[in-house]
Amino acid sequence: MARQPSVFVRALSMEEGRRLQKSGRTAKDPVELRRAIVVLMSAQHQSVKDITSLMQVSEDYVRDVLHCFNEHGFSGAAPEMERGTPEGDR
Repeated sequence: MARQPSVFVRALSMEEGRRLQKSGRTAKDPVELRRAIVVLMSAQHQSVKDITSLMQVSEDYVRDVLHCFNEHGFSGAAPEMERGTPEGDR
């Protein structure tokens, strides 16, 4: 089996870092909290494998969160996207 390439979150702005830290402290939604922690750990150069071990999530989940955040920022990291909420229901 070939080694999968490393995936990391893009460089965060100061504001994004602050917002993620705040989400990590105050999030009521467990999905939002988990996503914020995944992105913050990646920003600290933790590997996907390390994140999966600590967070007890799949490698696919971590990669999906990071790719989504890299492409769309906070709007792409919204928990509603994972649950498949139609846009009209938001």
